[in-house]
Order: sequence, then C-alpha cells, then structure tokens
Amino acid sequence: MEGDHVKIYYPLIPFSWLYGFGVTVRNIMFECGLLHSESFDVPVISIGNITVGGTGKTPHTEYLIKLLSPTQQVAVLSRGYKRKSKGYILSDNSTPMSKIGDEPFQMKQKFPHIHMAVDKNRRHGIKELCKLSVYPAANVIILDDAYQHRYVTPGVNILLMDYHRLIYFDKLIPAGRLREPRSSSNRADIVIVTKCPESITPTERMGITQSLKLQPWQKIYFTHFKYGNLKSIANGISSKNKVNDIELSELNDNEYNVLLLTGIASPQQMAYDLEKFCKFTSMSFPDHHDFTRKDIALVDRRIKELESNGKKTIVITTEKDATRLVSYIRQNPSDGSILSSTEGRDFYALPIEVVFMNDKESEFNQFILGYVEKNSINSTLSKIKNANTTKTTNNLE
Repeated sequence: MEGDHVKIYYPLIPFSWLYGFGVTVRNIMFECGLLHSESFDVPVISIGNITVGGTGKTPHTEYLIKLLSPTQQVAVLSRGYKRKSKGYILSDNSTPMSKIGDEPFQMKQKFPHIHMAVDKNRRHGIKELCKLSVYPAANVIILDDAYQHRYVTPGVNILLMDYHRLIYFDKLIPAGRLREPRSSSNRADIVIVTKCPESITPTERMGITQSLKLQPWQKIYFTHFKYGNLKSIANGISSKNKVNDIELSELNDNEYNVLLLTGIASPQQMAYDLEKFCKFTSMSFPDHHDFTRKDIALVDRRIKELESNGKKTIVITTEKDATRLVSYIRQNPSDGSILSSTEGRDFYALPIEVVFMNDKESEFNQFILGYVEKNSINSTLSKIKNANTTKTTNNLE
C-alpha cells in the first residue's frame, strides 16, 4: 500500500527543522532574485525528485528519450554521480563508465545516437551542448536529476515520487528522506507517481491527487513498470556464443535457482513484481554500489550454495547494476576475473519500461512533444541568428 516504505526517525526531527530552515531560505532567495536562475532558448526538460533514493528516474528519462528521438536530436545532461572525473564531458560510444557514471553510461549504451553529457554545473553544461561545434545540434536537452538545481529554469519541470513513499507521509532529512519541503512540489509542471501496482484503483488515485494538494495548472500521472525478457550481460561483452533471452514466465517451472542481485536505492518494487514469476533469494547493496572483487566473490559463493540442490542458478540484476558487473566477466581463462564458473553467461539484466496508467500516455506525450516542437523553432532561429552574427563579426575583422 502507499507509504509502506516510509520510516521516520522521530528523535532526529529537530535536525530536520534546521535543515528545512536552510532549504527554505535558499528557495526564498531564488524566488526573490537574490540567487539567479537562467533560461535558455533550447527546450529544456528537467526530471527529478525531492526524496533521497530511487523513484524510477532512469526509466522515465529513457521514456522521454524514446519519445523524442524520432523527431528531435536529444541531449541528456547529468551530473554523473560517483564518476571518477570532473568538469564537463561529452561522451562518445567509447567513453568508459568511470568518466561519466553508471546511469549516463547505461543511457549512452542503449541510445548511442543521443548526446550524453555530464557536468555538475548545469548552466555550463547546457551552454557547452548549445555550441555550434556540437553536431548534430541538440533540439532538446533533458536534465537528469535536476529538480533541486534551481540555477536553470526548465521549460518543463517533472517531479517523480514513489507510490510507496509519497511525500505527504515523509519528513525532511535526516528524520525522513525529503530533500525539500513538500511545498516544493509546487514548482513542478508535471507530477508522476511511479512504481504503482497495476491494481491501483481510481478511488486510490483520486485520494493521492487530493492529498498532494496540487495547483490547478499542474498535471498528475501514474505509472507502473513493465519488464522485458531477461538479457544475458555477457552478450554485451563478446560476440561469440550468444546467450538467448529468458522470458520471465519460463522461471515458473522451477528449473532454476534465482538470485536477485541489486545495488539500487529501492529494490522493493522489483522484488514484489518478480515474486509473481518465481521464488528467489535476494542480495542487496547500497545505491550506485561500486562492486568490488570481494563482493563478487561473495556472490559467487552464494551461487555455489544455491546450486547444492543440483539446479542451475541464474542471477537477475538491474540494467544499471549490469554496467558495473561486466568488468568481472571472464573472457580469457587467464585474466583473473572472478566470475569464472559462469563466465557471466548466467547473469541477466531485467529491462524496465514505463507504462502510463488510466490511458494517459497519449496526453502526456502530446504535452511534451508540443512543448519541444514549439520551442525548438525558437532555438533554431536563435542559433541561425548567432551564427550569422559571428560570421558578420569575423568578416568585419
């Protein structure tokens, strides 16, 4: 049920008041103009949350990429959480994960045609992406995890919140997991309640909408996850001996032991959904966990323990975790990788897709496409004007 993942640490509430005071002062400074927020000619869509932990941000960002890519040159700008680099980086298909972070790396691998950039300074990152040297020119920029980044004024601001941890049940950190007061949701043009059960009723949706106390101009949508076939992560490493996909329904026959391996903030919904298909054992690590050889050795031992019943074990993980596991797959018997018993062939990523509920997908799509198409014209005219101005200046010189 809604709110079932909320845990409040009541002794820490006085510290939450202090934290909230600081956040409120910052927001007031933006509202009064003491801190400056910059707008851009190019269409900018921000997607993020006001809670610590996962709300399904990456699948929803990928939904926007798939929606916009057929007609627009999409650029995604992220800060690149936990990357081992600094400053602005525009990745290409050979940029390693360590330079841009796991989520940007995942998106670039899945959508090689997009511009994928990272920069902690979002204003600087947008300006770099808008340079004439970036070809083809970006028609729309998606700001990944930027709801708190108020130095940029997006054209569309999308706020995600987990159905299992709705903000009106939560408290500010450190007592809860809110990064901003609940009133900050008023900045959103669109609110999406994510990870909903397929059984959610119209009455429950109405109750959530009323409890959120949205403004008349705000739109609200509800989404749930749809899972694809399990894909062996070894297939992305070697072109030899391709491993076939496994349909989730195939797990029903108890032919396999199943180990669910996650390093994400909120694996509960994935676990709930997987229970419909099979029994499994779970191993969970913190969000964005940088797997070590010691961790992988522990996973390998767990696999061997499960296989004491004589059945083969398959490991199911997220696409994001898969990007951090592939470096441990043995391709050469002498390379020292730990996953030697399986060669990674029994490690499968579970693709996730976003599904809008209550037949609202078309409405959402039309809103986003309409905004981008209208503002891309202004962006194109601005670039032409800037290019002509530069050309004229050079001729005068």
